[in-house]
Amino acid sequence: MDPDPDPVADEDLLVRAATEPAAFEPLVARHSVALHGYLARRAPTAADDLLSEVWLQAFAHRHTFDAARGAARAWLFGVARNVLARHWQRAARDPGPSAAGEPSGSDPWHAVDQRLDALAAGPQIHAGLAELPSVERELLLLVAWEGLTPTEAAAVVGIPAGTARSRLHRARARLRSRLSDGTLTTLTGELA
Repeated sequence: MDPDPDPVADEDLLVRAATEPAAFEPLVARHSVALHGYLARRAPTAADDLLSEVWLQAFAHRHTFDAARGAARAWLFGVARNVLARHWQRAARDPGPSAAGEPSGSDPWHAVDQRLDALAAGPQIHAGLAELPSVERELLLLVAWEGLTPTEAAAVVGIPAGTARSRLHRARARLRSRLSDGTLTTLTGELA
């Protein structure tokens, strides 16, 4: 596929999509892989269905996007986070048999070590992530795994950018104290 010679900014597409539904289509092509990865790391067996729900919700609520409040990418990750939260709430209310590898309940981080590349550090990272408050953990993972900026991650979780930066700093420091050999930086990119 040839790159678009004159790509339209995501924010412009999302604003246009409020009155021109076809303008929404390039957003799906641009962000599906990243959103699927976000969902797959948190709900592996439901990621495909959840991605469909993310796009349905994003399209249905496209008129609520406000470019003054942040980037389109952060808005889309916020939609994904809300869809995922509803999925976990449903799973907690109806704790039927869980699919293999699929965490149950609203906080699936007991399975994070199974998703990491470095098995030796998995237990330490898992324990460190489990100890973090949920917002700090989500900020850290949005920045480390999803490649969002701290400001974008702040928009996803609905807190001010300055607050996100301080919580992200705190989360990094807590995890760094668990891993004295530098494994954390190797596994998650630029956490330091």
